[in-house]
Formats: sequence, C-alpha cells, structure tokens
Amino acid sequence: MRVEPDARESAEEHSALALIAQTALDRVGLEVSPQEAAHPAAIEAAHVAQHVLRSGAPAPERLARLAGMLDRARADVKAAPAAGLPWPTGLAVPGPHLERSVARALRSVPDQNIKSGVPHGSVVTGWRPAEKDAAHRAVALLESAWPGAAAELRTVLVQIALLDGPAIDGFTDFTVHGAVFIQRDRLTPDADRLPGPVRFAEALVHEGAHTRCNAASVAARPFLRPVEGGSPMVTTPLRLDPRPLTGLFQQMVVLARSVLLYRRLLTSDTAAVRSDTAVQARHDRLARSTVEAVTTMTRHRDALTDHGITVLEDAAQVVAQVRV
Repeated sequence: MRVEPDARESAEEHSALALIAQTALDRVGLEVSPQEAAHPAAIEAAHVAQHVLRSGAPAPERLARLAGMLDRARADVKAAPAAGLPWPTGLAVPGPHLERSVARALRSVPDQNIKSGVPHGSVVTGWRPAEKDAAHRAVALLESAWPGAAAELRTVLVQIALLDGPAIDGFTDFTVHGAVFIQRDRLTPDADRLPGPVRFAEALVHEGAHTRCNAASVAARPFLRPVEGGSPMVTTPLRLDPRPLTGLFQQMVVLARSVLLYRRLLTSDTAAVRSDTAVQARHDRLARSTVEAVTTMTRHRDALTDHGITVLEDAAQVVAQVRV
C-alpha cells in the first residue's frame, strides 16, 4: 500500500480478507461463498467464530448464534435496495451488525456534552432521498476529479452507513470490515459553505483510507515493527486524546490522501468547486495537519518497517512545499 490509491492491490487485499473470514466460518461448520464472506455482517460472524474457537470446541448455542448472524447477513444482502451508485456499494439500512459496531465505537468516545445537557449518542439511520442524491453527486465528483481513488473505493467499500447524532463524525471498524460510518451532516454544507458533496467525497476518501490501511496491515506487509510492552502514545492532528503509533500512521495516510483530493478538486473542470474559497481553505487546513502528522511520525521513524517508511516518504512528498 502507498499514499496513492491502487485498485489492484486493494482488490487483492479484499479477496485475502474474505478468504480469512470464509476459513474461520468453515472451521465451525458454516459455509459461505467468497462474495458472502466479504460482507461486513459475515466478517463480524467470522470474528465471533475465531473468538469461539479460541475457547475450544464451540457449544451448540454459540453455533446457533453464528448461524443466525449469517442468515441475517444473507437476508440483508437480498433485501438491500439498489443504491444507484456506479460502485457495487450499498447505502446501508440500519442492521444489527452496524448497530453493534456503533455501540462499540460509542464506548470509546468521551461524552463532551455531559455538562451542556445536549444528548450524547449516534445511531445508524436510513437515507433520505436528498441524502441519496448528495451521495450520488459526491461519487460523481470523485469519479471525475480522482478516478484512481474512485477505483480503489469501488473495491473496498461494501456498505456506507449514515450516522445521526452528535457523538461520532465517522469511523471504520475492522470487526465489520467493508462498512464505513459517516455523519449525515457531511452531506450538507458546513459553516464555511463547503458544499455537501465535497464534504462527503472527503469523508469517503477518509474512511476508505482507514479501510485500506486495516486490510493492508493484515493481508499484506505490516507498517510498524512489533513493540514489546506496547506502542508509545503520541499527540495526533485529528484526535484530542493521545493515540498509539498505528493511529498516527493511519491519520497521516488519511490526511495525505485528503490533501491530494482537494488539490485535484482545485484544478478540476468543475468551475464551482475550482473557484470555491472554502475548498481552498479546507485544503490548506488539511495540509497543515498533514505536516504535523508527518513531523511526528518522522520522530518515530525507527518504529516503522521498510514498507511503513515508504508510505511516510510518500506523505512527506505530498506536503513538501506546504508552509506552516
């Protein structure tokens, strides 16, 4: 994996992870096709199967639970409405595997509104017609401005889940690999009048980069060397709380790709985007954050594998001319 997207490599990683899930489920006597094994709900079932197997021979009630999870996954696939996207990616309706993922994510998010009385939380929600239209425009923008990124996203994104609520802006979860979660507000203009489709295109690139990093770290070469006693915690551009080096590394990739997106938008054939001062301002802010991520990661260069160093150098090239 590199900072520049690569659809061929991402497809290979996608297939490798589907095979891992298929093998885990086969070990507990559950058969799935390669296509089914790549669905986020089946990935979740495979994680549960691996956990069960570590405890020895699975009990009948646990097998029944796993079989039920797979049955619901197959039902979701059959019942899912056509997304109308030029990608084989679903605009997800709320489902148990997605709701469990959000519940896990909420446990790691501090309630910053506890003193204000504002309700804290996020839930998976359905797509409104206007939101579907904005998502379609975001995908069309990506296809036009950055075909390479669009081609990679086509291979890594299985479901796009919409979040309602203030707690989480967006996230990925390896337990439901292939699903990405994005706050519905990203489909509308922000306070700086950055257009909704542009904001959502950035969110797709952002969460798609996390998805790709997760897949590459398992199915391909690792980015960081094993560390005895755990990774050091460092300050990162996108989180208030200190993060391990793997979190910083992923943020660096996400930010570098986001900068590349905005550079392409600023030189695109879409005049309304190319001349938008909000687009330029967003590029500049992301570029400064990328410089911060690269600077911090460079201080921990010895923790990276040769593969990780190559990606670090890619990110450094992206911001080589940025003034901070």
